[in-house]
Amino acid sequence: MLEILYQDAHLVAINKPHGLLVHQSPIARDAEEFALQLLRDQLNQTVYPSHRLDRKTSGVLLFALDKESDRIMQQMFQNRQVEKKYWAIVRGFAPSAMTIDYALKNENEIFQDAVTHFKTLEQYQIGVPFGKHATSRYSLVEAMPETGRMHQLRKHFAHILHPIIGDRPHGCNKQNRFWLEKFQMNTMLLHASELSFIHPYSNEKMVIKADLSDEFKRVLEILRSN
Repeated sequence: MLEILYQDAHLVAINKPHGLLVHQSPIARDAEEFALQLLRDQLNQTVYPSHRLDRKTSGVLLFALDKESDRIMQQMFQNRQVEKKYWAIVRGFAPSAMTIDYALKNENEIFQDAVTHFKTLEQYQIGVPFGKHATSRYSLVEAMPETGRMHQLRKHFAHILHPIIGDRPHGCNKQNRFWLEKFQMNTMLLHASELSFIHPYSNEKMVIKADLSDEFKRVLEILRSN
């Protein structure tokens, strides 16, 4: 059963697990389960995804329950009327706060503007040398993407040399291997923690939050105890 975070007559939000595709995709033919079908069967009604999350990203995923609500929410996402927050664990000591304004190519090789704001919540060190550093350093960041380009956060954090731990292919292979071999961790540490918007029917301010996955929490415990 999918964890339902919010539901009314028009919208439903779930806490998508890591590794679950939103819907069928030709680039992931190995998948047999999809959030859209699972939620449809769970609610016994048609659902329409209002936005997308990467397969490896966990967290808040919003669906509409009818075509008109789907149209409205799609428009709100396109018009940047939905605020998104993500938590990620990245390599190194990230800046305390920063805006990444770095255009990204789409699937047609056309550059599109892409803007991400983030702040660093915590910093950690593990007593394992890495590169020129005597320790391995990490940061827990909260990211607020202003645009919604494919793999935007993954590409943006890689661009500033603070890749997300567990990310492939944009991440750091040495760090990914280290976490897999030492801690048996192969999850991408990116979580859609919050969506906020004005409800299109009630006009109420909606803030939908999703708790971190167990694996994300386990990594935080490892980092905080070292």
